[in-house]
Formats: sequence, C-alpha cells, structure tokens
Amino acid sequence: MKKTVTVIVLLLIVAIFGFSIFYLYQKEQEPPVKFATETPTVETIVKETVATGTIIPREEVPVKPNISGIIDELFVKAGDTVKAGQLVAQLKVVPNVNNLNNAKNQIRTARINLENETKIYNRQKELFEKGVISANDFDQAQRSFDIAKQNLRAAEETFEIVKNGTIAGIGDAATTEIKATISGMILDVPVKVGNQVIEANNFNEGTTLATIANTNDMIFQGKIDESEVGKIKEGLPLEITIGALEGKKFDAVLDYIAPQGVEENGAVQFEIEGTLSSKKDDVFIRAGLSANASIILEKAEEVIAIKESLVQFDDETKEPFVEVEVGDQKFERKDVELGISDGINVEVKKGLTKEDKIKVWNKTKETFQGRGRRG
Repeated sequence: MKKTVTVIVLLLIVAIFGFSIFYLYQKEQEPPVKFATETPTVETIVKETVATGTIIPREEVPVKPNISGIIDELFVKAGDTVKAGQLVAQLKVVPNVNNLNNAKNQIRTARINLENETKIYNRQKELFEKGVISANDFDQAQRSFDIAKQNLRAAEETFEIVKNGTIAGIGDAATTEIKATISGMILDVPVKVGNQVIEANNFNEGTTLATIANTNDMIFQGKIDESEVGKIKEGLPLEITIGALEGKKFDAVLDYIAPQGVEENGAVQFEIEGTLSSKKDDVFIRAGLSANASIILEKAEEVIAIKESLVQFDDETKEPFVEVEVGDQKFERKDVELGISDGINVEVKKGLTKEDKIKVWNKTKETFQGRGRRG
C-alpha cells in the first residue's frame, strides 16, 4: 500500500515538473510585448464651453399710433427697409356717435352765444361812439364778443378732432399718418387693413402696427448652465455657429452675463449676450435663428501638444510624466509641464521636443490579436 502511494506521489511530481517545463517553453516562444510610439505635434488648442440661444437684433422698436382708428392702408411689409419718418400706415378715424353729437351741440351753443354777443357788441359800440357809455364798458363788451368767437372756433375744432381724429396746425401730436420712428428693417407687421387699433397712452400699451430693427446690429442671446458660468467673464471671444447657415462662423464678444439665474427644468440657467463683431456681406442673418456660441476660455496657438492618453501620473506626487524611447523598445521617464487641454490634446510647455517618441503605454491592438490566435 505504501509503495503504491509513493509511486502516485512521484508521478504527480513528475507531471507538475513536466507541465512547468512546457509552460516556460511556451512563454519563451511568445514574442515580447511591443509598445507603439507617437511624436508630439504642433496644434492650436482651444478650451471652450458652449451655450445655446438665438440671434436677435439689439433693439426692436414697435411702431404704435397716437390716435385710435381703423387701418385704411398699409405701406410696408415684413422684410422692407425703411428710413425714419417714412410712412408706414394710414388710419381712418371712426368717430363715436355720442361724442360726435355732443360736439355738434357745442357748436350750436357757441354759435348762439356768439350771435348774442355780436348784438351786444354792436349796440355798445354805437353808444360808445356817441359818448353815452365809458370806454371801460365798451372794452368789456368787446372782450365778451372775442371770447364768444374763440369758443365757436374751439367747438368747431373739437368737432373736427372727433370726426377725423386730427386737425391742421397741431403737427404730429395726433395724426392719421403713422411713420417709422427709426431706420431699419420691418421684422413684422402683425395687423391688416381694416383692423381696429388703439392709441398708446398712460393706461394702454397701444396696438403695434409694425416692428422695426437694425439688422446690422445683431446679438447672440442664450443661456448657460450654472456649472459653467463661473468659468466665463465679460470680454471673452465667442464663435457663433448658426444651424441654418452651414459652414458659416461669426465672431462675437461676450458683453453681458445675468447677475441672477433662473431655474429651468431643475437646472439654474444664466442669460448671456454677445455682440456680433463681424458679418459677412453675402450672408443675411435673420432674426430669431437658433445658434450655438462657443465661448473661448483659453487658447494656445501653434504649440507642442500630445494626446492626453499618453500622459501618466506619479502615484505619490501626482505629477505628470511620459515615457520617451531612448533605444529599441527602451523607455525613459520624463517629467513634463502641461498647459491647456481640449479633452483630446494637451499643451506641453516643458519636457519634450517635437522629435521625441512617446510610449503608448496601452498594449497595441496587434499584440492582443496575435496572442489570441496563438491561444
């Protein structure tokens, strides 16, 4: 029995020894792992954040009437270019029946009063010329006569205003001719001929007949998340891309960041504005187009850069380094000073030259495929 156990143990030892020899032989037959290398490149690295929004004119001016009435004629349409003072619309006043009747009654009353004062004036004038009454009495009669004439003129003017909405001699204080207040492009004409409009006053905003804006002074208006707002400041350059204008980019400058955020869909958003500083003459930018603004936080032009995946970090100091080839598949550690990164490439300020070959410390695809075939 003991002899049998001894034989079994010896056989196991021999088998294990033989398997070890076979394993070591196989390991020696495998090709050594080879690491690929990459050299630094010269790149322009831009660190940016993106805000979404729209392109709008800096100022949009609504044209409103200063009298109420009905639109009799429109002289412009959306897209037209107008100059300040150019006729936009003509109104027709539809008088209130009660007001019109009251104005007529005022004229009748004023006319009766004038006829009476005329008779008194003529009698007093005749008596004054005969020396029967004093100059003071005659002056009083003449004053009453003049006031009666003025009251009649005022009543007639009131009737004219009620009937037509305006009278000659009061300029633009009230007129049925509505004119453009600034030069620019008509963005919208929200009314039609026959629509009734209301005058703008202290109690009513009035009806907007047209909206005018200077389309040569456009701004980007958008919103940015609270996680990004701390990274930006006024004066940073923007690069505007408009979805409807493929391949076109416009430069802008960030000139406004809202001091208070607004919660939208569970996230706090801050409004920003940027002035477009360049506009291509052959491109017409329509108001309200959706756009994205790339806010350039940092920019390094024509600098030595490497892929971020090549960078390693010391376990203790956390300082960055790379491994540079000094011989055939022999690598040496080099500490580097890094600059800005765009998430793919990172600027190398110190530690490398453009000729250095940097180890790709992840195993190459070919190595894995080769080992798989042999297995």
